[in-house]
Amino acid sequence: MLNKSFVGIFIVSLLISCKSEYKFILNTPKKIQSNKELTISISEKNDKPIDSVQFSIGSKKIKTNGNSATLKISDYRLGKHIITAIVFYENKTKKVTKPIYFMADTTPIVYTYKIINTYPHDKEAYTQGLEFHNGFLYEGTGRKGTSSIRKVALKTGKVLQQHNLSKEYFGEGITIFNNKLYQLTWQSGKGFVYNLETFEKEKDFKYTKSREGWGLTNDGEKLIKTDGTERIWFLNPETLVEEGYIEAYTNKQKVEKLNELEYINGKIYANIWQKNSILIVNPTSGKVEGVANLNSLKDKILQEQTLDDSDEVLNGIAYDKENNRIFVTGKHWSKLYEIELLIKD
Repeated sequence: MLNKSFVGIFIVSLLISCKSEYKFILNTPKKIQSNKELTISISEKNDKPIDSVQFSIGSKKIKTNGNSATLKISDYRLGKHIITAIVFYENKTKKVTKPIYFMADTTPIVYTYKIINTYPHDKEAYTQGLEFHNGFLYEGTGRKGTSSIRKVALKTGKVLQQHNLSKEYFGEGITIFNNKLYQLTWQSGKGFVYNLETFEKEKDFKYTKSREGWGLTNDGEKLIKTDGTERIWFLNPETLVEEGYIEAYTNKQKVEKLNELEYINGKIYANIWQKNSILIVNPTSGKVEGVANLNSLKDKILQEQTLDDSDEVLNGIAYDKENNRIFVTGKHWSKLYEIELLIKD
């Protein structure tokens, strides 16, 4: 009889405890365009009283109005953010979190292109990175056993200088910064810095925050890299540490598999793996401001050679700042094109 009484008391106390437990709901949309006002609030499932609440996005606190807050998000980078609510109740506190996605405020501008000039390109080159510097093309090639960095004559496509990587490395994007050539590798978590004149390797560097090494460029202040996701990372050129990132988003979705990069007139131009297109990305917010469809450029190449549709796609963007020229090519393409991007009617 004593045991039954004990069990009964235990069950009653358990029910009382469960009934008195607070269950908070963080009310926020799953995604929102950056030109809209964001409203967030906290509520308790059974309408139990809340003393106060403190909201934040990431580490930035938000001014609250009772149990809710409204703010403009146009100054935030696009992509995934974490909304946090610290709830104060009955001399207790509880932390509640929820993800939210900030989207671009407009659809991307669609571009087409015009071919200005056509140049020969080594079709044995599995192009991973492309750069124009002082009248010459510099190219990084990939695949284990055939990865290299090269100096190439624009008009003839002739390889003037070449350094081959060890067979253990799969070469990726390159960029030239402060008279040094920087190169990524794919899955080794390692990059290389070379003397631009001799191609002699001066040092290695590691990237640990980003997933892999894909594309590489610079804005004159920082190195900019992709890792195969929607993220674009910014590296300190002295320490080569990843100091931050943006995420590429349209008004509807994130854009993943960002690959080869070029920095042109204050914007980041990016290839997408397995796509014959170029994105134009705002380097502050991550907004995809434009997209250039270059599928017909690959169709033009296919008139002269056979390509693997899943792999040998457009990959390589170089910019001649002095003459305002854009060059593009692809993996194993026999041609390199100077193009002009035009807004599609």
